[in-house]
Amino acid sequence: MLWLKNFQIPRGIYKFFHSFPPRPSYQHGISTSGIGTQRWNDYDSPEEFNFASDVLDYWAQMEEEGKKGPGPALWWVNGQGDEIKWSFRELRDLTRRAANVFEQTCGLKQGDRLALILPRVPEWWLVTVGCFRTGIVFMPGTTQLRAKDILYRLQVSQAKAIVTTGSLVPEVDSVASECPTLKTKLAVSDNNHEGWLNFQSLMKSVSPNHTCIKSKMKDPMAIFFTSGTTGFPKMAKHNQGLAFRSCIPSCRKVFNLKTSDILWCMSDPGWIMATVGSLIEPWASGATVFIHNLPQFNPKVITEALFKYPITQFLGAPAVYRMILQQKSANLRFPTLEHCRTGGEALLPEEYKQWKQRTGLILHDVYGQSETGLTCAVIQEMKMKKGSIGKAIFPFNIQIIDEKGNILPPNTEGYLGIRIKPTRPLGLFVGYENNPEMTAEVECGDFYNSGDRATIDEDGYIWFLGRNDEIINASGYRIGPAEVENALAEHPAVAESAVVSSPDPNRGEVVKAFIVLTPGFLSHDQEQLTKELQQHVKSVTAPYKYPRKIEFVPELPKTVTGKIRRKELRIKEFSQRSATNP
Repeated sequence: MLWLKNFQIPRGIYKFFHSFPPRPSYQHGISTSGIGTQRWNDYDSPEEFNFASDVLDYWAQMEEEGKKGPGPALWWVNGQGDEIKWSFRELRDLTRRAANVFEQTCGLKQGDRLALILPRVPEWWLVTVGCFRTGIVFMPGTTQLRAKDILYRLQVSQAKAIVTTGSLVPEVDSVASECPTLKTKLAVSDNNHEGWLNFQSLMKSVSPNHTCIKSKMKDPMAIFFTSGTTGFPKMAKHNQGLAFRSCIPSCRKVFNLKTSDILWCMSDPGWIMATVGSLIEPWASGATVFIHNLPQFNPKVITEALFKYPITQFLGAPAVYRMILQQKSANLRFPTLEHCRTGGEALLPEEYKQWKQRTGLILHDVYGQSETGLTCAVIQEMKMKKGSIGKAIFPFNIQIIDEKGNILPPNTEGYLGIRIKPTRPLGLFVGYENNPEMTAEVECGDFYNSGDRATIDEDGYIWFLGRNDEIINASGYRIGPAEVENALAEHPAVAESAVVSSPDPNRGEVVKAFIVLTPGFLSHDQEQLTKELQQHVKSVTAPYKYPRKIEFVPELPKTVTGKIRRKELRIKEFSQRSATNP
């Protein structure tokens, strides 16, 4: 943050934009016929679209013409008392500088891929929109990734650049020599690192003038890595439709944001929900993005922030609400909070009830995947049905299907499917990059098969029943069993392992590993070995994947062909919870 503090102005707000040389005059080509981005209807699909020029620059012009209120576009705070507020005009010019860094200094061009691994710092937003402006495909990742994870992502994506924080420089440097396509390394750091370009220094040396590319709707925009039950994470590729979809009226009804709203989305910057909930959705409506740079989840700090700042909308994983409810504070009547949303896993009916009783607010559900963005939601004016995740968000046509893509009758359990024929809807991923076989597996007849089990009633309300693919959802982090099993296999004590989800009162689910030990470790102290294995997993892969529970077993349940029956172990785990919590 030192580079921002160098440009401090009164009221403790750092606007480093003002220290740059004056920019030459330029003309805007954006219509100003009326406030708001209701320039498209539900059935529009323009050939060209770029979120930076068509949306962010639009709001910047509204500010210049006095047609938009004074609320900031980005309001960022941390636990040390630092605070940043940027208007849309400032974001426009700062992100143009970022675009020039990529194009002029780094030599990147449209279609090149950039790995973006940053914590919740303002530069994450500058880099992301800078990628929009240039057509560079950004690939976000959580800062909990380690060298092995980073190596895989850089190699499989053939990334030409990476932007990351100083703390991850050693991790990247340890594998960079194995990544022949990686040409540019940019560090967001107060210090200089050998072999790395300093993003902050470059931002101050380039021009604020940049001509945004005219991206086609079908041009790639982002790749999100999504976990699977077998193998390494897949690359879900999205085109510009993911951003455009948030600009159409039916999709905007999900949050129903006004320019005066302040939205706080708690998602980690490595996930698609951060891109949608902390950037695309609020800025499509000219609202304020609020960010608290929490290095670790702290329910006390979150509660204090909801009292201190004029936040009107809040979006978080169920674990966030669960832990807030566990706070001893008697008063949870947040003065400005109007709407709360959650998604990713299930809250208990009692927890919904407690939240309403203690806050006076109804908790609305949303549902989505890395492949789909926001898919279903309970919108504010909708009649609520207990336990439902709401209805499909336009333009998605959702049906419950069987394994062959046949539509099942109402109130019948099946797979949640999104119609892709005769027209693939905007916002749905293009496919798994470099993996046509896996893409074909999820294209089931006329539908994309989400792999999630659900039912739908006669009114179109959807009930989520669970994942069919055994993905573990721990506090909003999606974890594939194979990722943890591969990490465990590297330890000499592990002969074989099976990883499943296990119920947890705070996180909903946690990772549990059933482990068969090699003969040389059978006599070791199991408590100590558990700690050693947990630390081992943290050291070779992202720490959020480590098994919080470990059970040593003589053998694993298998089919006659030798395949591990994870489902049997998972059923055992959840049945034990039912037995102890009738």
